[in-house]
Amino acid sequence: MKSLAIAVILFLSPLWPFGENPVPNAPFLIVNKHTHQLAYVDRGTVKVIYPVATGATNQLTPNGLHTVIVKAKDPYYRKKNIPGGSPDNPLGSRWIGFDAKDTDGRIYGVHGTNQPESIGASVSAGCIRMENKHVEALFDKIPIGTKLLITETTKSFQEIAAEHNAFNLE
Repeated sequence: MKSLAIAVILFLSPLWPFGENPVPNAPFLIVNKHTHQLAYVDRGTVKVIYPVATGATNQLTPNGLHTVIVKAKDPYYRKKNIPGGSPDNPLGSRWIGFDAKDTDGRIYGVHGTNQPESIGASVSAGCIRMENKHVEALFDKIPIGTKLLITETTKSFQEIAAEHNAFNLE
């Protein structure tokens, strides 16, 4: 009986290593480096499109399908020992870290900025910068485990999402 209970628990446990399992119509993020925009897709609809800044060179912001694995409010900036919440902190008010290039979610992220004039350009060291008010609006809608696609294309977000099954992740 005990082994049956363990088998049932293991069968019903999430297999996704970070947070909830992605389910059909789960939130999905798309960053298009060509347009310097990020789309938030939820329940089969492109809900909102935000302007962003991306890597100073095309290679700095890695293309591909990634997973959000870390989130932080008022993130600490390790490189220059700047505490979260400081107006000098280049990470702004939120950090949504993802696993690009097999990293731990602390190297690449979608984050706020203390340089809002940089939004809409290719200027970062590889992260995706957003205005603080935009990343704050997005932060609570994005659970750990959310998929993030980074691409460079002239296609619409609707076309990109459909190609990547973002409207019915299974």
